[in-house]
Amino acid sequence: MVFFAGLLIIGATAGNAHIMKPLMDDMFIEKKEEMLYLIPLGLIGIYLTKAVGKYIQTVFMEYIGQSIITRFREILLEKMISMDMAYLYRNRSGELISRITNDIARIQFFVSNMLPDMFRDLLAVIALVGYVIWLNPMLAFYALVVVPVVILPIMSLAKKLKKYSHRSQAKNADVVTRLTEVFNNSEVIKANATEKFEVGRFSEHNWQFFKINMKAIYVGAIVSPILEIVGVCGLAAVIYIGGREVYDGNMTVGEFTAFITAIILVFEPIRKLGGTYSKIQDALAASERVFEVLDEDTKIVNGTKILEDDIHTVEFKDVSLMYEGSYALDSVNITIKEGENIALVGDSGGGKSTFISMLLRFYDPDNGIVKINGEDIKNYDLKSLKHHISFVTQRIYIFQDSLAANVAYGEENIDEKKVLKALELADALTFVNELEDGIHTMMSEAGTNLSGGQRQRIAIARAIYKHSSLILFDEATSALDNETEKRIQAALNEYTKDKITITIAHRLSTIEHADKILVMQKGKIVAHGTHQELLENSDVYQRLSGEMKQ
Repeated sequence: MVFFAGLLIIGATAGNAHIMKPLMDDMFIEKKEEMLYLIPLGLIGIYLTKAVGKYIQTVFMEYIGQSIITRFREILLEKMISMDMAYLYRNRSGELISRITNDIARIQFFVSNMLPDMFRDLLAVIALVGYVIWLNPMLAFYALVVVPVVILPIMSLAKKLKKYSHRSQAKNADVVTRLTEVFNNSEVIKANATEKFEVGRFSEHNWQFFKINMKAIYVGAIVSPILEIVGVCGLAAVIYIGGREVYDGNMTVGEFTAFITAIILVFEPIRKLGGTYSKIQDALAASERVFEVLDEDTKIVNGTKILEDDIHTVEFKDVSLMYEGSYALDSVNITIKEGENIALVGDSGGGKSTFISMLLRFYDPDNGIVKINGEDIKNYDLKSLKHHISFVTQRIYIFQDSLAANVAYGEENIDEKKVLKALELADALTFVNELEDGIHTMMSEAGTNLSGGQRQRIAIARAIYKHSSLILFDEATSALDNETEKRIQAALNEYTKDKITITIAHRLSTIEHADKILVMQKGKIVAHGTHQELLENSDVYQRLSGEMKQ
């Protein structure tokens, strides 16, 4: 259909110029009366044909462009969230968001708005150039010989435009990052009355963005005037040489008028094509930034073995991991069996969170091996592995969805009875029942319509609902009062008796009943045992225990 529409546009565009020949020769000079009817009807037919072709082409080009960009955006997000955590930590959230939104939007603008016009202008140029060459090859040569003159300066300008487009998109990412930080830290800003300070920091990035964009505009705006100046030189040559041809009787007035009309018409789409050149460079720069992401390889390679059974054993064998020049884990050896409740304690930066991250394959060890059920964890399919793991993080993530959907996160068919049971075990059912819509209550962004303790209980209920055989708690009860924590702990002790539970905590009440406590310092397990054993044998644990009581 696009090809058919193109043929209609080509024919109508050439016809638009050609109709000037009978208009001048037959209607005005020869004074043929029938031309008074035929030429107006022909003109209407030409523009009707052009309008139909333009409509068909626009609709189909828009459909193709929108479809490609919509899928492109999904592919980019899929790629980003499949990358390893090191990549996601390394790249600012504003940078990644900017590539999905701003960079894709620039490509979308070009594909949806500029590309159809460019295609249409290109067809017009082909039709009109073909027509003037057919009409008078010699005169066409003088008219079009000036076109190659502008190619070299435009190519030089293109390099500058592309450079500025890259810088503009990078600075846009800085602006988005600054905005993300402002809205994510609004409580801190309000508490410190630093609104003007933050506006000032944002303004600095915003005006830098403005200056870079203006540099691109200064360069891009030169293209159209250059084309107009060169074009009028070609037109002047045609008028002089063509006028001589008419005086000498080699051309009729109608032929000359048709030729001049075609030349005037051809320079307009050429000028517009030159104007779109800056947008092409902008889209190319954006596409390069997008493909930078798509060309990245994740360090976490998915395994092929499906983990069908529950997790019965976890083993770290000489596991080491370097992070920014120091050991996050250093020669860790431990075996954990089904039914065991393990606690991790230690100073900040001791390797506790990294220990848990290894089980989730956020990272792979530099040395050593992590085994699940006696098999290298790298051999397992990631989705099947994580199906058996529940993780409650320090940062509680509540999605803008119903409370039930947050508990049953990732499931399309929600088992409401199972949701209620999970909420009950997490000591959350009482406050949920007090909500106007109960488990169907919609959560606001980041769960701001819940207290910190309520959000934490929803996160615990999410882990329970998943019914995994390995449960990881990273400061999962830090926002709870002692009484609530005791009730949840009692319920979890019964619930997890046939599972592996690994808990990071800074409260003594959370860990003192663990089957085994691992004391970690600088990535090493420096002591392990029960609470009582460590009090007797570990100076480090004695200090940590004393700090936990305070």
